Amino acid sequence: MSIPQLSPAEVASWQQQGRDFVLLDVREADEVAFAALDGHTHIPMHMVPLRHNELPDDVPLVVYCHHGVRSFQVAAFLKQAGFEEVYNLAGGIDAWSLQIDAAVPRY
Repeated sequence: MSIPQLSPAEVASWQQQGRDFVLLDVREADEVAFAALDGHTHIPMHMVPLRHNELPDDVPLVVYCHHGVRSFQVAAFLKQAGFEEVYNLAGGIDAWSLQIDAAVPRY
């Protein structure tokens, strides 16, 4: 299954354009408390199978984690669950901090 990757610059561009999408953070609560992207929806990876019905299926989903590995797995799950437009944030929040907003703490 192919999951499209979006670069941090592409996601930032979507935000600047006011594009309607869900930014889904699948990290653990302590990670989100330390650093998160504005406007995110938080569902920890292990809870996605139980809570994916909380996500809209009529807008794109951009899934992110720390480096992009967990989010890729969640994106594949969501695609299989019937969500049509699912993307993985390449490099995760770490890449976001390095490329877009250095104010987002790295860990």
